Amino acid sequence: MKRSTWSPRAVTALRRGAAVAAALLAAVSATVVPAIAAGTAPTRDEIYRELGVADQPVDYVVLVDTSGSMAAQGRYSTVRSTLSTFLNGLSAADHVDLITFDDRPEERYIGAAGDTAKIISRLPNAPNPSGGTDIGGALDQALRELERTDAANVASVVMLTDGEHDPPRGSGYPTSSGAPWDKLRKRAEALAAHTELAGYGLPLGSGATGVDLLGKVVDHTLVLRPDSIQNLGAYLQRAGDSTRARSAARLLASDTAKGVTVSWTDTGVRDLTDGSATASVTFHSATQRVPLAVSGVRVSTAGVPLDVTGVPKQLTLKPGESRKYAVRLEGSPRAGGLPYRRTEDGNAALRVSGQVSSSWQRALAPDLDLKIPDAAGVTGDPLRVRAEVGSVYFLPGLFSALAAVLVLGWLWWRSVNRPPLHGMLTAVPVFGVEIPDRIALSGRRVGFRPRCGGRGMVYGRRRRSAEGRRVDLLIRYTPDGASGRPDRVTCGPGGQVVVGGLSFTHLPHESTAGPGAPGSGRS
Repeated sequence: MKRSTWSPRAVTALRRGAAVAAALLAAVSATVVPAIAAGTAPTRDEIYRELGVADQPVDYVVLVDTSGSMAAQGRYSTVRSTLSTFLNGLSAADHVDLITFDDRPEERYIGAAGDTAKIISRLPNAPNPSGGTDIGGALDQALRELERTDAANVASVVMLTDGEHDPPRGSGYPTSSGAPWDKLRKRAEALAAHTELAGYGLPLGSGATGVDLLGKVVDHTLVLRPDSIQNLGAYLQRAGDSTRARSAARLLASDTAKGVTVSWTDTGVRDLTDGSATASVTFHSATQRVPLAVSGVRVSTAGVPLDVTGVPKQLTLKPGESRKYAVRLEGSPRAGGLPYRRTEDGNAALRVSGQVSSSWQRALAPDLDLKIPDAAGVTGDPLRVRAEVGSVYFLPGLFSALAAVLVLGWLWWRSVNRPPLHGMLTAVPVFGVEIPDRIALSGRRVGFRPRCGGRGMVYGRRRRSAEGRRVDLLIRYTPDGASGRPDRVTCGPGGQVVVGGLSFTHLPHESTAGPGAPGSGRS
């Protein structure tokens, strides 16, 4: 019989169901080895109890083949007895529709689970000896039940049959393909759009190909093939366990891909002038039902690099819990440039490393992948920090050094351009016979007024020569009535020069005692 092509979602569901089946078969044979040491992580049943999976209503439509062939090898009696175990595993919140089918489907029980004896009592004592196998009619009846307005959000169709599709004359599904089956599939797809719908087929014989038709109608169908009719109870239990896993997945859907976020509790300015300050960080669980843990926690900052201490290496968070930790910050904003005393501001962006996980992950795998992000996410604004950096002595020291440099520079300039003057300078008109004016040289600058009129100034300049260092005289003189800049001439030690009609002679070894030229002055 040709199967319909299943979607990737259906393939995933089947693989998960197969994994659960393997685990449950191992439990039945008592060969299971605990994956997690006792006390370190909850079991799947403990998680289901905490989630309240039993309180979540599930619709179960159980289709039991009552055709004549079911009487062979005690199949029907085995179905009756094993159905009791299956129904005992349901909760009172579940809804059961028990349908038998041979030539036509017939609803035997519709109502709440919980009273197994009452439900089983509605089954016929024996199969119909002359009955056919109208699987299409049975599936049509199952979908009608699940299409009711008060149907649950999770639904399972469980089919037990030992034959192939063999409808009576006049059936709406005369063959195992065609337009009627396409309509059934479209109805199932419409249900699956708002319901977690899955099918579980249990063939009770080697020729039970009719169970495969369930997969043509319901996308997420898992065909469980017991090795013998005696294993039917274990396989029915697997169908129930898979349904409970789907209920848990629905309850945990809002927690998928949710993890831990970390932020500064208060981003007000922290003063790091002394090299340290206090702050607090908040770890928040974004889940509603799943507990989370973070291991290998390390907190640091970017922007302004700080050492952050006070957060434990391991921490756990209840669903939705926020936990605040007081931390100490060590460091300060970088003081670039000149180290003068000033206020530096900066932003310390939070950085958190560590592995996020949940104690529920291993127990729920592989049926349910919580997709918890491995790393914690950082939210909120960076922490503002401030510090007084640099030395209070830097600027005074700098200004003092500059002042010292200026003073030394001025003293050097004065020693070169205004050296002390020594000796005597005589001044006499070039073409006159007057007695020379004697200008005593002392101090660093000498002004003079010769008897012939005019005024002048004498100062020295230190120079290097072949004979060594010497002091030349720079003489400026302006005769009376002259305009413009005064004439200037340089006179070497013991030399004679003429400027402005006056002849000046330097007598370096002449004593400066006695009166100078009239109007002479020194500085």
